[in-house]
Amino acid sequence: MIDHYGPPPTADEVLDALDPEQRRVAKSVDGAVCVLAGAGTGKTRAITHRIAYGVLTGVMQPGQTLAVTFTARAAGEMRGRLRQLGVPGVQARTFHAAALRQLQFFWPRTYGVNAPRLVDSKVPLVAEAVQHCRMRADRAELRDLTGEIEWAKATQVAPDDYVAQVAASGRKPPRDAAEVARVYAAYEKAKSGRGQMDFEDVLLLTIGLLDERLDVREQVQSQYRHFTVDEYQDVNPLQQRLLDLWTQHARSLCVVGDASQTIYSFTGATPSYLLGFRHRHRGAEVVELVRDYRSTPQVVGLANRLLTHATGEAAKHRLELVSQRAEGPAPEFVEYGDEPGEAEGVARRVKQLLERGVRAAEIAVLFRTNSQSEAYEQALADRGIPYVLRGAERFFERPEVRQAAVLLRGAARSAGGADGDGLAAEVSAVLASGGGWTPEPPSGSGQVRERWESVNALVRLAEDFSAGRPEATLRDFVDELAERANAQHAPTVDGVTLASLHAAKGLEWDAVFLVGLTEGMLPITYADTDAKIEEERRLLYVGITRAREHLVLSWALSRSPGGRAHRKASRFLDGLRGGSAASGASLSAGRGPVSRAGEPFTPREKRRKAGPVRCRVCGRGLAEAAERKLARCLDCPSNVDEAMLERLLDWRQDRASELGQPAYCVFTDATVTAIAEVQPSSAVQLARIAGVNRTKLDRFGAEVLALVAGRDPKGADEPAEEVFSVAPEDDVPAPPDDEF
Repeated sequence: MIDHYGPPPTADEVLDALDPEQRRVAKSVDGAVCVLAGAGTGKTRAITHRIAYGVLTGVMQPGQTLAVTFTARAAGEMRGRLRQLGVPGVQARTFHAAALRQLQFFWPRTYGVNAPRLVDSKVPLVAEAVQHCRMRADRAELRDLTGEIEWAKATQVAPDDYVAQVAASGRKPPRDAAEVARVYAAYEKAKSGRGQMDFEDVLLLTIGLLDERLDVREQVQSQYRHFTVDEYQDVNPLQQRLLDLWTQHARSLCVVGDASQTIYSFTGATPSYLLGFRHRHRGAEVVELVRDYRSTPQVVGLANRLLTHATGEAAKHRLELVSQRAEGPAPEFVEYGDEPGEAEGVARRVKQLLERGVRAAEIAVLFRTNSQSEAYEQALADRGIPYVLRGAERFFERPEVRQAAVLLRGAARSAGGADGDGLAAEVSAVLASGGGWTPEPPSGSGQVRERWESVNALVRLAEDFSAGRPEATLRDFVDELAERANAQHAPTVDGVTLASLHAAKGLEWDAVFLVGLTEGMLPITYADTDAKIEEERRLLYVGITRAREHLVLSWALSRSPGGRAHRKASRFLDGLRGGSAASGASLSAGRGPVSRAGEPFTPREKRRKAGPVRCRVCGRGLAEAAERKLARCLDCPSNVDEAMLERLLDWRQDRASELGQPAYCVFTDATVTAIAEVQPSSAVQLARIAGVNRTKLDRFGAEVLALVAGRDPKGADEPAEEVFSVAPEDDVPAPPDDEF
C-alpha cells in the first residue's frame, strides 16, 4: 500500500499496490496495450500506476506523456492521482482541451492571427440559422437540430453530404433531412462569418493544421511520445482521426475501455476502435480487468445476468465481473401504482437510509431522461431531504464561491506559508473572517444554508487537499481552485444526487435507485432498431454498476393517480426478477403492492385525473417541467404581480426558517411564481398549480390563500377543502394512453 503522506513511491511500490492484472497493465510501458476494463475494476488506478511506473523506471518522461479522456472531472482525478504518485508533470486533459491548447499555441505562429473564438453555445447560432432559412423551431426542436449538427460534425459529414449520408445510414433526423442540411449550412456560414468556432471545430481545425503543416505535426509528435486514452469505447471518428495524427510515431499507446458501457452512439461514439485495436496494432498486448472492487456480489451478479441477454458485437466481448467485496443486500424490484407514488416511495426509502447512517452524498436517484427529475425533486423536498441536480449549476460561478476565492487569493499573496495548524485551519480562518463560514451550519433559512454549504465544500476540499499534500501552502490550494474552476471540477455538496443515466457514467454511490423502468422509457420509445435497443440495455447496465451496496429498481404502472395501469416493466428486467413481480414487488390480495422488504405501500389520496398541461396564454402543450409548473410557455408574457410575488417569497422565507429547512422545501421558485401569476382564490384553484400536492395544501394552503386575499397568513387556520377526489371525466381530460 502506498503511503500518500510519506515520500513518493518507488517503482516497485507502485507495482505492489496492484492486483496481478493491473500489474500487467502497469508494466506494459512500451508499444501498444489494450485494457478491457469492466465497471469498478480499477481502470484509472491501473493506467495512472502504469504512467507512474513508466516515469519512475525512466521509460517515460512526464513532459512527453499525454493522457486524454472525455470529461474534465476524469482528467482532474487523473492529475490528482499522478501527483500523489510523484509524477505531477504529466498532461491529463480532455480531447478538446488538449486540441484547443495546441490550436491556440500554433495558430498565431502559423497564420499570424489568433485562433477563432470558441462559442459558449451552439443554440443561438442554430436559432439564427433556422430564421435565415425561413423556418420555425421551438426550443426542443432547436436542441434536436443542434444535436444533429454535432453528430454530423463528429462523424465528419459536411452539409452538402448530409442528405446522402442520412439515407445511406438509415438515420432518422429530427426533421426532413434536406431542411436539416440547409440549417447546418446556414449555421456554419453564420459561425465562420463571425470568426467563431464550436467544440467540433476545435478538433477539425487542429486536424487540418497537423495535416497541412508538416513542421507543426513533427513538433507535436516529438513533444508527446507516450499516450493513454481513457474511455476508449466512446471515441468518435473525428477524435480517432486526431489521435492517429498524434500517435503516428509514438513509443507507447495505451487504450482502456469497456464495450458494455458504450452509451453515447448518438454523438458518433463507437466501440469499433476499441474492439478492433489489436487488429490495427499488431502485437498489441490485451489485458482484461474483471475483479470488481466497487460493488457487492449481489449487484455484480445482477449486472452480469443483464448482459447474458445482450446481442450484437459489443455483447461478444462482454466481461464477466467477479466481485471482491463481502456479501450485501439483494437488489430490490419495486412496482408502484403511479409515478407520484413511485417518487414518494423512493423518497421514503431514501429517508430510511439516511436514518441508518448513509450519507446523502452517497445516495443517487437515476432516471432515463431529465424530464423525470421534477417528481423526485418535489418528493425529496417534501421530506426536507437535500438534493443536487447533477449538471444543473456550476459550482465555481456561485457568488459566495467567487467571493471566497477572492479572499483566499488575497490571503495567499500576503502569507509566506501555511501556519502551524496546517492548510485546512488557515483556509477555515480566512473564510470565517470574511466569507461567512462557521464551524456549524446555520439553522436558519434555505438560502443562508445553501451559501454555507458551498463555502463549507471549499473547507472540506482544503482538508482533502492537505491530506494528500501535507506540505501544501495556501498558494498551492489557490492554484488548485483555479485549475478546478477552469475545468469545472467542483467539490461534492452533501445532498442526494438526481441525475440521468448518461450523466451518472463514471460515478458511484453506496445506494442507487433506478426509477421509471418501463417499456417506452427504458428502452426509450424511439429506440427502434436492434442496435438502439442494445444500447438502452447497456445504459441500464451502467446504472446498475454505479451501486456499491444498495440497489433498488422500480417502475410505475400508470402516469398519474387514478390513471389506467397500462404500463409494463422494462423488458430488460425479464429473467432478473424471477419472471414476475413476486421476486421483487409482489401483489398481495387486499393490500396492494408490497416491496421485497415487506413494507406495504402507503396508498395515496385519489386525485383528479390530470390531462395534458397547456399554456394558459397561447394554448400550446407544455413539455418542460418549469413550464408545466407555471402553466405557460417561458417565452409567453408573464402577468405576475410583483408585489404579490415579493410577499409570497418573504412568507416562504419565514416559514422555511421556522421549519429549519431550505426554502424550496416549502415551495420551489417556479411554484411560487405560478401562485403569484394565478392568484388562486380557493383550495381547488391552488391545488391545480403544479407543485402543490396534498401535503403542501394541508400544511400551507390556508396561509397562501390568506396571503393572496390580502389577509394576515398567521391568522389563517381554516382547513383546506377536499380537492383530491376524482373529478368528473368532462371536467379534466385523462391523458392519452401513449403519453408518458
